Amino acid sequence: MGILSKIFTWWDGATIGTLLFSARHGVHVGEDEAGNKYYQAKKGNRRWVIYNGSNDASRVSPMWHGWLHGSIDDLPDHILPVKRDWQKLPTGNLTGSTQGYRPKGALEHHGKRAAATGDYEAWSPEG
Repeated sequence: MGILSKIFTWWDGATIGTLLFSARHGVHVGEDEAGNKYYQAKKGNRRWVIYNGSNDASRVSPMWHGWLHGSIDDLPDHILPVKRDWQKLPTGNLTGSTQGYRPKGALEHHGKRAAATGDYEAWSPEG
């Protein structure tokens, strides 16, 4: 399914058209920890990303996000400080996945939540 999926799908990586456009009209400027590749147009100031895997904008690291949107002009590797040992790698949006946050009252926890504390008063139009 490899070549057919590259021709007809856009939601699971770049299509052949995007790859050809990037090779012809763009300059590869960098890559992040997740393997996403970043390009800049040879003419003009257009910038884009080719995702390593599914097309999900939350997979772009924060430093490259600033570069893509023009907040910083130089490449993030050149102007931002070196990553510290205590800093975590950015994660994509985990909503809807098994790693997503589930509060105590979520259905996955059998829908049990803490009892009301008595500080809530229901609104009524008469009052």
